[in-house]
Amino acid sequence: MATSFTNFSYERFMRNMGQNIEPSLRYHLSKVYACLSATCVAAAVGSAIHIQGIWHANLLSALIAMGLVLGLVFTPDNGKNFNMRLGMLLGFGTFTGHALGLLLEQVLIINPAIVVTALIGTATIFTCLSAASVLAKRGSYLFLGGILMSTLTAMALINIGNLMFRSYFIHDLNLYVGLAVMAGFVLFDTQMIMEKHRMGSNDCISHSLDLFYDVIGIFRRLLVLLSQKEQNNQRKKRND
Repeated sequence: MATSFTNFSYERFMRNMGQNIEPSLRYHLSKVYACLSATCVAAAVGSAIHIQGIWHANLLSALIAMGLVLGLVFTPDNGKNFNMRLGMLLGFGTFTGHALGLLLEQVLIINPAIVVTALIGTATIFTCLSAASVLAKRGSYLFLGGILMSTLTAMALINIGNLMFRSYFIHDLNLYVGLAVMAGFVLFDTQMIMEKHRMGSNDCISHSLDLFYDVIGIFRRLLVLLSQKEQNNQRKKRND
C-alpha cells in the first residue's frame, strides 16, 4: 500500500511538472538555480573571510556589493557577456556574504548552532516555496507583487518612525513581517522568472540575483530572530 502511494505521488508530481514546465523553461530554471547556488557558495566564502580575520567587513564591503549590482543593471545581457556578468554576480555574492560576516560573528558568540539552524531553515523555506511556485497554476502568485511591495513600503515608513520611539514590539513585528514578506517574494519571483522566460528573457544572471535577494533576506531575519530567542532563554536561565 505504501509503495503504491509513493509511486502515485511521484507520478502525480512528474505529471504536474510536465504540465507546468516546458523543456526550455526547465533548462532555464536549471541554469538559474545553478547560478543561485554558486552565488550562495560565494557568499559563504565572503563570510568566512571575515570570520577568519583575513579581511574584516566594513562599509567598503557594502559599497562594493552595491557597485557590482549597479554594474549588472547597466550591463544588460547581450548573449556574449555571460562570463563577465557571472563574475559580477559572484562578486556581489562574495561581498554580500562578507558584509553579513559582522552579524554572523555576533551570532557565533551567542550560540554557533543558530547559524546551522538558520541555514537549514532558509534552505527548507526556499526549496518548498520555490517548488510550490513552479508547480502551481501559471501566474497564480503574481498578484502578490503589489501586496509585497506595499508591505515593504509600509515597513520602511514604520521603521523610520520607530527611530524616535524605539519600540521593541515594532522591531520584533518588523522582523516577523519581513520574514513573511521575503517568503512571499520567493513565490512571486519564481513565477515572475518563469513568465519572463516565456516572454523571451533568458537572462539567468538577473533572475538568480532576484532569488538571491530572497535567500539572503530570509537567512538574515532567521539569524536575528533565533539569536533573540536564544538570548531570552539565556536571560531566563540566569534569573531562575
